[in-house]
Amino acid sequence: MNITDPQDLIAAARQAARHAHAPYSRFAVGAALLMEDGSIITGANFENASYGLSLCAETVAIATASAAGRLREIVAIGVIGGAMDADGVPTGETPVSPCGRCRQVINEAAQMGGRDLPVHCGAAQGDGMRTYRLSELLPDAFGPADLGIG
Repeated sequence: MNITDPQDLIAAARQAARHAHAPYSRFAVGAALLMEDGSIITGANFENASYGLSLCAETVAIATASAAGRLREIVAIGVIGGAMDADGVPTGETPVSPCGRCRQVINEAAQMGGRDLPVHCGAAQGDGMRTYRLSELLPDAFGPADLGIG
């Protein structure tokens, strides 16, 4: 699938959120990474009974890209989230943005790729979306460049 419109990236994140394993918070999150070639890599949050071991959707997607040798190819990210209904489908019309930990993980990928990534924050339902540059979400970020890597 090739994605060019941010709403299409949000749609891919919505589809990914349907696979969230969120039995404790009942809050599903999906992330979709736009790659240089127009393809996408997705992730969904994965909770654990030992709460600290839970993984955010953005982290899952970025780790998947890294495992495929594609960490430096990420050009944009879309994120959605919402409370799950009885069928496990995320609901809500308010856009969500990455948590602080995920902003740092996104920054790692962004700096490795030499980009200030656009982060499209969408709602689980409806057309609500906000777009930020990563530098707006995580100003003065610490990352690979600070260690002379990148």
